[in-house]
Formats: sequence, C-alpha cells, structure tokens
Amino acid sequence: MKDVSCPHLETKLLLMESLSIQEAQFHAHPQKKVFRKQEREFYRLIFKRSCGFPLAYLRGKKEFWSLEYQVGPGVFIPRPETELLVEKVIELWSEGKEIIVDIGTGTGNIALSLDLEIPNARILATDVDSTALNTARKNSLLNQGKNIQFIQGSLFVPLEKKEWVESCDFIVSNPPYVCEKEWGNLQPEIKNHEPKKAVVAGKRGLEFIEKLIQGAPRYLKPGGYLCLEIGSLQKSSALALFGREWKSVQVHNDMQNLPRVVTAQKS
Repeated sequence: MKDVSCPHLETKLLLMESLSIQEAQFHAHPQKKVFRKQEREFYRLIFKRSCGFPLAYLRGKKEFWSLEYQVGPGVFIPRPETELLVEKVIELWSEGKEIIVDIGTGTGNIALSLDLEIPNARILATDVDSTALNTARKNSLLNQGKNIQFIQGSLFVPLEKKEWVESCDFIVSNPPYVCEKEWGNLQPEIKNHEPKKAVVAGKRGLEFIEKLIQGAPRYLKPGGYLCLEIGSLQKSSALALFGREWKSVQVHNDMQNLPRVVTAQKS
C-alpha cells in the first residue's frame, strides 16, 4: 500500500478486521494462529485498499468524537476536522437553550456527539437520503442516543410545521461545499467511492451554504445560532452571504489553521 499515508497502521487495522479482534487482543496474543479463511480475507482487504477503496468502508466503521460509527458505501465518511463544528456548538450552548437541528446528518456523527455532550438538548437530525438516515438511526442505537429524532427531508422541509418556526436554538450542518470543477481533482478514494451528492454542492460550491444562510432565520429563535462547516478556500465568499439578519459572524480555523467553521447569531 505504497500510496497510503500510514501503511503500517492501516495494515494492522485491516488485519484486526480480518481476525475480528480488538487492538487489546492484537497486542495480548501476538502468536495467535491465523486460519486460511482469515488470511484470504486479509489479502482481499489489502487488495481493495491498494485499489483506493476507503479504509472506513473496508472496516465498516469510523471513529468520531470518541464514538464509533457504522459506515458503508453510499454514506459520507465523517472527518476529524468536523469535530471543530461540534466544539463550537458546545462552546455557544448555555442554560435555557433546548433545540438543535442537524441538517444533512449523514452517519449522525454531529447529532450523536452533541447528544453525548449536551444531555438536556432536544435534537432533530435530518437527511434527504434514506440510506444515510437509516445508517444514522443504527448509529444512534449503537451509541445509545437519547434525545434525537430522525426525519427524512431536504434542507428545511422537515421544519415546515409551525412548531419549528422561530423555535430552534441551533441549526448546524456539514453541507456539501465542493464545486463541480473541484470534484474531478479530489482523491480517487473520495470521487470513486463516496456519494457525490454529499460532497458536491454545484458549480460554485456555495449553493447549499447559501440556502442554509438564507433559510435559517425563519426557524431560529432571536439570538439563535447557525453553525456551518465550509471549505478551506471559502471564507470570504461565505462571509459575503450573511446579511442584516445576522450578527457576531465568525470564522474558526481547524487544527491545520485553515478556515473550517462559520458561526453566526440571528439578530
């Protein structure tokens, strides 16, 4: 796996997967016998990984915010940089706030992380894709989600009932933000395997971000927050989309010092 950034680590993870063991068992029993069936499975996984198949899909799982999530083809794989979005919501949370809406929940990683960290929150997690939503529901059971309601629908469609108008304290989202032109230059393991509709927003890459900024004020309480992940080159163009309905608009950099999350408060 010469084109993989951490070949030794990934080889170990795939070996553990083929043996159906955890890391503690891997180190505790280095002389464990490997059966022929397990050996064939290991080489099958190595071959698929060398062909660019995502590691998370091969393992069927991905870690995020200390929790483990089931993932598979057709569902966007959570990225560690998205943890910054979770951090910012937690920082902005205060007593008296109650409702969080996670739009485009995918595996449910943002919603479940916030459910873990903010036990008194009521969370609505939405996604237009039934495969993603079913995966999110499974992950909620796996991680003992307590206060999450899952609803299928695009953008603000699940919030069209009167009970949601000006009732939300937070609207959070990691929306598609790659433009059509950039899609062709992405790593093969992304463009050949992950769902394009979860990555590409349109010709500009700002289409979903713009809709979220324009639509969120209708559903947020006065003083409520919109928290979005953006592309590392979208800072200026994203900030230009915020109008008079917003105040305290801030961009937060990730661990690589790249613009990654925008937070804005409804005026």
